[in-house]
Amino acid sequence: MSRQFRSNRNVVYSCQYHVVRCPTYRRRVLIDGVDVRLKAMLHEVAAERRAEVIEMEVMPDHVHLPASVDPQFGIHRLVRLMKGRSSRLLRQEVPWLKSRLPTRWTNSSFVATVGGATLAVIKHSIENQKRV
Repeated sequence: MSRQFRSNRNVVYSCQYHVVRCPTYRRRVLIDGVDVRLKAMLHEVAAERRAEVIEMEVMPDHVHLPASVDPQFGIHRLVRLMKGRSSRLLRQEVPWLKSRLPTRWTNSSFVATVGGATLAVIKHSIENQKRV
């Protein structure tokens, strides 16, 4: 996979990250349509912030999200916005989540930078998550 460069008004960049988020207590609640709605929400937030979702796989108890983000905006801000919006809206739209979880997401997340050659490997791994 070739490296793609993006730019804003004063920076040319290629900042790609692999983010993993888990629901509180790693409960298996990303099922029965919650996964589909969550994907839509995360894509919406990314589009609003001019970030790119490279690949996404929602498992019942965690989410893999490789993304490209403007370094001046920061991956931490993108993750925080995605966490906040999805938590609030999913709890409003899916009533049974309120009784299953006191809060939607754990306070922590895994974030790793992705090099150009390993991005293809990570995408392949994420695409094959559900087969394992």
